[in-house]
Amino acid sequence: MKSYTIHLIRHGITEGNLLGQYIGRTDSPLAAEGIRALQKLKEQYEYPEAQAYYCSPMRRCIDTLRILYPEAEPVLVDGFRECDFGDWEGKTAKQLAEEDPSFLQWMESSHSVAPPNGESTGVLVQRTCAAFENLVEELMRSGTTSAVVVAHGGTLMSILSAYGLPRASFYDWMTENGCGYSLRITPGLWMRSMVAEVYDTIPAGRSAKGGDEKFIIDLAREAADRTYRNKGQQLDGKNAPPEG
Repeated sequence: MKSYTIHLIRHGITEGNLLGQYIGRTDSPLAAEGIRALQKLKEQYEYPEAQAYYCSPMRRCIDTLRILYPEAEPVLVDGFRECDFGDWEGKTAKQLAEEDPSFLQWMESSHSVAPPNGESTGVLVQRTCAAFENLVEELMRSGTTSAVVVAHGGTLMSILSAYGLPRASFYDWMTENGCGYSLRITPGLWMRSMVAEVYDTIPAGRSAKGGDEKFIIDLAREAADRTYRNKGQQLDGKNAPPEG
């Protein structure tokens, strides 16, 4: 039976990432450090090729795709944009904890609580998942069996938490910049249960490979732990959600 593979990759490092800022709608370019890091990853490891390439319309995603896949002609998907952080755009977790009491409430229940003039995680997940389902339908309709998607941390976590097998929570699927996960979709299982097997990490060779549930989830959680720890985003023992 024909199956479809979709490779989800997070964009490279931006200045906002380095500063720990929440960057959603701001069209930030890659930082010089981000460009160097992507080039080094590409030199050292293998990134999956595909028949079709899709991308968030933000510069940081387009430029990441150009570095990793210079020959690709991506389709820009507006639904793959990062969360709109509203009035919190450009601020750090420390600033927000001091300035806005609703920020800590958002950290506790971000699926229902939205930043002022922004969108909640629940709205982000709905928007992103609608775009992903359209992508899967397009692949099946056209007979295209492989695709790469370059997008944001929030976008990838939305897709993986909604459809990924093994099951894991939203923040367990956090991944480092320039990295991601490969999904395998079997039409029958997708039509019945709308799930996708997460079978490998990206780039290939950066982490030891394994197919069992515990191994994949451990890799995801280790990546999330490293990302949070490197940014030092801890408030009252809780990790602030990632930006951009």
